[in-house]
Amino acid sequence: MLDLGDIQRGVLSPRPSPYAATYILLRLDDRAHGRELMRRIRAVVTSAADTESPLGETWVSVALTVHGLRALGVPAEALETFAWEFRQGMAARAAALGDVGDSGPEHWEAPLGTLDVHVVLVALAPDRARLETAIDRARPAYQRLSGVTAIWRQDCHALPTETEPFGYRDGISHPAVEGSGIPGSNPLEAPLKAGEFVLGYPDELGGVQAPRPEILGRNGTYVAFRKLHQRVAAFRRYLRDNSTGPEDEELLAAKIMGRWRSGAPLALSPSRDEPGLGADRRRNNAFLYEHDDPAGFTTPCGCHIRRGNPRDAAVAGVPRLHRMIRRGTAYGPPLPEGALEDDGAERGLMFAFVGAHLGRQFEFVQSEWMNDGLFFGAGDARDPIVGSGDGPGDFTIPQRPLRRRLRALPRFVVTRGGEYCFMPGLNALSWLGDLDD
Repeated sequence: MLDLGDIQRGVLSPRPSPYAATYILLRLDDRAHGRELMRRIRAVVTSAADTESPLGETWVSVALTVHGLRALGVPAEALETFAWEFRQGMAARAAALGDVGDSGPEHWEAPLGTLDVHVVLVALAPDRARLETAIDRARPAYQRLSGVTAIWRQDCHALPTETEPFGYRDGISHPAVEGSGIPGSNPLEAPLKAGEFVLGYPDELGGVQAPRPEILGRNGTYVAFRKLHQRVAAFRRYLRDNSTGPEDEELLAAKIMGRWRSGAPLALSPSRDEPGLGADRRRNNAFLYEHDDPAGFTTPCGCHIRRGNPRDAAVAGVPRLHRMIRRGTAYGPPLPEGALEDDGAERGLMFAFVGAHLGRQFEFVQSEWMNDGLFFGAGDARDPIVGSGDGPGDFTIPQRPLRRRLRALPRFVVTRGGEYCFMPGLNALSWLGDLDD
């Protein structure tokens, strides 16, 4: 069984709907103050066992970059036991992730991807009032320490419609994790081993991964934070320019995503949108691909949700070994309904990946499934929504008698920055606070 009392709640708990969230980045300029921050924040961070709170579905999480662990004085021999991707950092992995051109680290929003980012605080609540209460609880932990400086903040939100900036219902898919007590969103998917998401437990291959010493690594996990700017007006124009009318435009949007904008999956509603299905959490993710749709005539193999989670499909790599917990939180004002020109506002998603294997989960999915199409026989075709790389792309929709091909797909999503982080267990936070030179 998972030690839920030692795991941060932000690792396993699905987010409430609606919700508001804030990301705050901290720099540690004084080692003693950084350790004091760890001791203080330990009292604020919510555990996965703490599901009953006066504030309801509200919690605070904390994670550290490799630079943050160094700033705290974690010994070099301990740092060497962390995943090598984490030790390199996201900016150094940009080429492998497809963060080139406009998405390259040289264009990232400061201070993302720099040596200054040491600690990431995340607060989440069902509404802005309770979010501010959570932040007020966390603020004394760092604000009164002269050696700890808040260097960046990103406020986020989820609309009551549960949609992201492109207009699709978001936050639908969530895996079941053995021992968590939290059901997954797909009743047809067997729970995954806890070690796929929490360090120190057996994973799907039977191995146990955890940094050393054990008190530091056990019950922690890795998190990839990314700020992704969405070119909403360009996406709308592309749909309009490549469709024959409003109905075809919505079908095209569904084929690109794998779901209608309501959240109804093509796998269960292939010819028309069913908003009731899209809103039904018991049914909107209950489907597989291999038996009913192996060739992608209903849900294209190259669409966004099938690339990100091929489910039972026979593809390169066993899908269960690349399963991730994904969370996206919108930022910026929505583009007014029907607008086809960019208004210059920053909008998009703060994306978070949670998992115990940065390499074979986040980086594999990003490089092999999102930015390439070889795994299902589509050459170098990229994901039509979030695919990254140089130049425009193509997208093929299987249909009879002739397939439909979309050409010159521009990049609709641009990386504004990101960080690889380690989210320690609560006991590890105490250990970090008690480090002694």
